[in-house]
Amino acid sequence: MNLPSILSQRNVCLSVLLLFISITAQAVLPSSSNTVIQEITTNNISLSNVTEPNVTFESIYRGLIGIAFLLGIGFAFSANRRKIDWRLVIIGISLQIIFATLFLLVEEVAAVFQWIAEKVVEFLAVAEEGAQFVFGNLVDPSQSMGYIFAFKVLPTIVFFSAFTSLLYYLGILQKIVYVFAWVMSKTMRLSGAESLAAAANIFIGQTEAPLVVKPYLDKMTKSEILCLMVGGMATIAGGVLAAFIEFLGGTDPIAKAEFARHLITASIMSAPAAIVMAKMLFPETDTDKIDRKLDISKEKIGSNVLDAISRGTTDGLKLAVNVGAMLLVFTAIIAVVNWFLGGSYRCT
Repeated sequence: MNLPSILSQRNVCLSVLLLFISITAQAVLPSSSNTVIQEITTNNISLSNVTEPNVTFESIYRGLIGIAFLLGIGFAFSANRRKIDWRLVIIGISLQIIFATLFLLVEEVAAVFQWIAEKVVEFLAVAEEGAQFVFGNLVDPSQSMGYIFAFKVLPTIVFFSAFTSLLYYLGILQKIVYVFAWVMSKTMRLSGAESLAAAANIFIGQTEAPLVVKPYLDKMTKSEILCLMVGGMATIAGGVLAAFIEFLGGTDPIAKAEFARHLITASIMSAPAAIVMAKMLFPETDTDKIDRKLDISKEKIGSNVLDAISRGTTDGLKLAVNVGAMLLVFTAIIAVVNWFLGGSYRCT
């Protein structure tokens, strides 16, 4: 089995797991939460009043304990504890704190991200025209039988996958990736492959990310390959990000924008965190083989624009079908477990 197929299967499993967790979270989330859902309607779950979280000493203390616990896991399972680059660990965590401060607390930067989130929501609303043409009123919860996941969320995955392929073909995505890769390369002293892979995983899935670092693949060390894989697991692919926004926000544009802002922020913050964990688990020992030049692959996805869109559509369709099928199965399995436990309790 080749590398792209392995990455594709893992990406599907991760997407389903994250989406299933989000569904479960909505089912059990307390209504008193001041950051998320405060109103449940018959058609969808939406935000009627979005407020910012309260930063307290307890929340900071809990977060620090979580960071220390995760770093402890990385240290305990490290392949070579003596070779851990603690400078990289400190810088990686510092980058997370800086990103969080800029994106959430600095008003000017937060306003920019809010604007981006709103534009993403508007873009997704325009993209629904295709789904509405194919499925008609089934896409509109107010005119159909309510919020139907298969007709509302899954088409978004297909469209966003095709749009991402188009951006990659035109070379736009590579330029955006290069900026983030340059920042991480200079601050964390990563190799070119690691920087590009970590930056690419912020925007695209684990199947497409290796294409960005194709010139490096045959020369990458084990540490660099792990960094590539962990980065894909830690961030959210574009298609899945769009699906989260659609599902969590429902038909409320304010809710969609709020979730989009937090999801984009989380995906960017996860990039340095993934590097830290990967470098703790498998520190770099072959320093002589490291290539620090940023060289993005010039390979095109498709022979022309239409071919690139077609390939992206096909990949998105495969992902959407897998996500839908696995959600169906795992939701049913959870229901069976609940029924079994409930039956056991009744028996006792």
